[in-house]
Amino acid sequence: MTFSDRLLELIGDSSVSEFARRVGLGESLVRKYLKGSEPTLSRARQIAEATHCSLEWLASGEGDPYHQADVVDMGALQTALQIISDEPGMEAWVIPEESTLIRMIAVYQYLLATKLRDGEFDEPLARSFARFLKSGQNLDSFKAERIR
Repeated sequence: MTFSDRLLELIGDSSVSEFARRVGLGESLVRKYLKGSEPTLSRARQIAEATHCSLEWLASGEGDPYHQADVVDMGALQTALQIISDEPGMEAWVIPEESTLIRMIAVYQYLLATKLRDGEFDEPLARSFARFLKSGQNLDSFKAERIR
């Protein structure tokens, strides 16, 4: 897949002029890229940031087009929560139980991984994912893959 192919994927159903405006480039420059020219690093970065795609994927075709969520260190998260709860004025704050934290992390990471091209979150889809996690087996699978 060439840079031009990846750019076409980002353009999707938009017109070239609409896409050019969205990413802050001239239409003629975008058309030049579609004909096979390669952008400078700063231009590729500009396109990646405006479309919320991975710069690595846009430049090389390697990796995932959209950012993957990181593995969460549960010990670090629990320590952070304890530090926050120890602060003055936070005495009444209750640290959620582990399964609730894992569900929160899962939905958060799902929102990041499925972010729409316009940068918005697909909230209805994330709600479906949250319902999917109600099954203990599904939550355990997520925990095994994403929680240390």
